[in-house]
Amino acid sequence: MLEERITLLKKEITEFAALVDGMIEKATQGLLRREKENLATILSEDEPKANEFEIRLDEHCTVLIAQNQPAASDLRTILMIAKMSKDLERMGDHAVNIAESGLYLIERPAVKPLLDIPKMAQETAKMLGDSIEAFINEDVRLAQEVCRRDNVVDDLRDQIYRELITYMVSDSTTIERSLHLMRIASNLERIADLSTNIGEDVIFMVEGRVIKHHKEEKK
Repeated sequence: MLEERITLLKKEITEFAALVDGMIEKATQGLLRREKENLATILSEDEPKANEFEIRLDEHCTVLIAQNQPAASDLRTILMIAKMSKDLERMGDHAVNIAESGLYLIERPAVKPLLDIPKMAQETAKMLGDSIEAFINEDVRLAQEVCRRDNVVDDLRDQIYRELITYMVSDSTTIERSLHLMRIASNLERIADLSTNIGEDVIFMVEGRVIKHHKEEKK
C-alpha cells in the first residue's frame, strides 16, 4: 500500500515537472516568436496550475507520513518529493518572470539577435528533465552530470550580461530592453540552480553523501 502511494507521488511530481518544463519552453519560444497569447497563457493558466500542484503534493506527502509513519528510504523519498515540489513551484515563478519580460520585449524592437538565451533555455530545460529522471531512477551518475552542467548555464549568463552591458553603454535607448533580457537570463540561471539542488538531493538520498553546491540558490 505504501509503495503504491509513493509510486503515485512520483507520477505526480513527474507531471508537475512536465508542466514547469512546458512553461519554460513556452516562455522562451514566446519571446523568440513574439507570441503574445502564449506568453499571457503562462500567467493566466499555467501559474495557477503550478500553485495547485505544489499545494496538492504537499498535502499528499503530509497525509502519507501521518497515516503510514514511514521510515528509512521511504521517508527520505517522501520528504524529497515534498522539497522537489517546492523547488518546482519556484521554477514556475521564474518562468512567469521570463514571460512577463517577454511580453514587454515583443512589443519593442530587438536589442540584438537572440542567440545565447535559446541555448541557455535549452540547457536549463535539459537539466530539469535530467534531475527528475535521476530522482525517479535513483541515478547518481546522471545527478552528478546535472550538477556539473550548472557551470555551462552560468557561463552563458555571464556572456549575455557582458554583451548587453556593451549595448547599454553604447546606446542608452537600449537600457530598459537590455535589463529585461538580463532578467530572463537571471531567471533561467536560477531554474538551473534549483535543478542542481535536486541533483544534489538525489545523491544524498541514494548514497548519503552531502554535495555542497558552489553557490547558494538566490532568493
